[in-house]
This record gives sequence, structure tokens and C-alpha cells, in this order.
Amino acid sequence: MSAPHREHGKDDLCSAGTDLYERALRQGRLPAEDTRAAPCLVDLGLLHPALDDPTRLEPVAPVVALHRLLRSSEERIAGERQREARLAETFGSLMRIADSHPTAGDTPTIQLLTGTERINRAITDAMADASEELMTVQPRAGLTGERGQAADAASLGRDQAALDRGCHIRTLYPHTLRHFPIIAARCERLTGDVQIRTLDEVPDRLVLIDRTVAFVPAGEDGKLALEIRHPAIVDHLAVTFDRLWRLATPMYPVAAPQPSHNGITPRQHAIAALLVEGHTDAVIADRLGMNIRTARVHIAKLAATLGSQSRAQLGYLIGRSGILDRER
Repeated sequence: MSAPHREHGKDDLCSAGTDLYERALRQGRLPAEDTRAAPCLVDLGLLHPALDDPTRLEPVAPVVALHRLLRSSEERIAGERQREARLAETFGSLMRIADSHPTAGDTPTIQLLTGTERINRAITDAMADASEELMTVQPRAGLTGERGQAADAASLGRDQAALDRGCHIRTLYPHTLRHFPIIAARCERLTGDVQIRTLDEVPDRLVLIDRTVAFVPAGEDGKLALEIRHPAIVDHLAVTFDRLWRLATPMYPVAAPQPSHNGITPRQHAIAALLVEGHTDAVIADRLGMNIRTARVHIAKLAATLGSQSRAQLGYLIGRSGILDRER
């Protein structure tokens, strides 16, 4: 029985086609309906109708078929070479124009990257030259999804390579991710200077390499990013990171305890600050890197702690309690 046909290149011979061609060579001809399982045989000119019976197909001699296919391949190669020559000629003149205007050929200081594959490749290329420090901000628990785990696996090797060259890695997460085992497990798989700290809120995702190139999102779906090499912008991002780092609570390699004041946990403290600003539950959840159900549970606990019976009363009690005035 012939192998099932599958989609393939128009100039390729599949296994089903090979089986039928072998059968045709042995038997001398085949019923035309048999070739429906492998239409590539006729497309490649390996079978043709018999002169005395158009309903049956005869095989072309393999040596003839091979010569014809090789000639077709040579013609395609010649066509590609002609295309290369045309492109070289066209871009040669363009490069001469660029040479006469040096700034036109400079590496762009801000470049829009499209597609996760291109973004990851650009980060990997930049990481290959890293020799000092990698600073990152990870605002959400992306490591738990399939896509996040795949991206983490791909980045693990490049992070270790950077550490082997003497680089330091510092990462900021929101407090909501302090107890995610997968984060600590990832750190344990790395050998070198890796540090993690957490905050109530962190900015959107940031990858900053050697204080010379930064990558930031340019869209919400993760498929657009900016590669930034402008010194002033990169320096601004690095200074911002350093200031957030000083305010953050250590998580790895040594975790510092998060203090609780009068039954108000640090997470509830952060929620309280956003509540008095008038944010909805959905906004609070997004800002703190948690799902909306978890946010509502913490809001309910905060209300119970302060004795609030309504959302309006909760805002009033937060203000009167003075919990937002205390140093954490």
C-alpha cells in the first residue's frame, strides 16, 4: 500500500510518489486514478499518458527524469545568482550614497523590533557582548505559562554565559512573586552573582545590558519592542533602575522579611495606597501583578482589618488610620 500523500515543495518527490513511481517502473504503466494519491508524479513529469490508452500512465525513464530535474534546478540557481547580482548592484549604489553621508549609515539609536522571535534574537545578540551587568524588570508571572517557560529556558543559557564572563545579574519583581518557587529554582540553576529584589509595584518589562542597550515593550501583546541605544535614554533607565533597587526588598540570595504594621501586610499597604487614589479592582490587580480575584481577597481582608462595611468607608478608614503615612 502506498504511503499517504503530504504537502511538500513543488520540486520534491514525497514517499507516496516514490512508491508509485517504483510500481510504475516495475509494472510498465498504472491506472490514472492511482496517481491521485501522489499528484506530484505528474507535476514532476515522471509519468505521462500512454499513447494507446490515455487512462493509463507510463513512467519516464529515471535517467531522463533526473536530467530534466537537475536542469530545472540549475536554471533556478542561475536565476538566484542573477537576482544576487541585481541586488548587489542596486545596494552598491545605495551604499555609495550612504558613504557620502556618514550619519545615514550609523546604527539607529532606537529601533522597533517586530515579533517575539526577532526580539529574543536581538536580546541574545546583545547579551553575547555583555561583560558587566544585566538589569531586568519582570512585572508579571510570565514564567508560569508555556510561552514564559519556553522563553525562560532559552534565556537561561545566555544568562549563564554572561555570568561566566563575570557579569552581575539584578532583577526586580513585584512582591506578589516573592513566593513563586519557580523563580528561586531558576536562580539556583545559575552559577554566579544573581540578585533579586521586590517592590509593591514595578515598571513594565525592562532588559538593560551593560548600561549601553535597553529593551522595552512597545505593545501590550509582547510582539513589539524598542531596542534603545541612545546614551541619554539608556542612562536614564539605568538611574531609575538603581533608585528602585535601593527601595526594593531583597529576595535572593537572602530574603529579607516584609514587616507587618498593626495587622496590615505590605501587600495590603500597597493596595490601600491604590484604593485611596480611586483605582478599580482591575487596575489594582494589574499594577501589583496579581489576578483580580486575588486582589479582591486582599481588599476584603484589608476591609475586615479596618472594620469597613463599604468601599467608600474603606477609603475613609485608610486615610484616618494613617497607615499610608508610616515608613514601611
